[in-house]
Amino acid sequence: MPSGRDSSGMRFAGIGFELVAAVGALMLMGWWIDRHFGTTPWALVIGAVVGLIGGMYNLVREALGATRPGPARSGSGKPGRGGPDAGQTETGKPGAGGTGDAGSGS
Repeated sequence: MPSGRDSSGMRFAGIGFELVAAVGALMLMGWWIDRHFGTTPWALVIGAVVGLIGGMYNLVREALGATRPGPARSGSGKPGRGGPDAGQTETGKPGAGGTGDAGSGS
């Protein structure tokens, strides 16, 4: 069973691969467009820039999510969707299955 450190390393390796794949795929598409329409080298350059921007955005987003404590994607935090008020209705009283003590009045 891999330790937490090993799986974190694999996660970061996967994030790096996604960056390379985004840049490579968009450059390949740009190369094809340049070859097909004779626009050398502009579509290749645009594909590289768009791939770098998109890949870096994804890399930073995933890296920040990987370094935060707790679950990486725990939901929206809105009431009724697993947030802190998940067991309460709009009036603040416990809903069906709720264990909160708001509005108990006793």
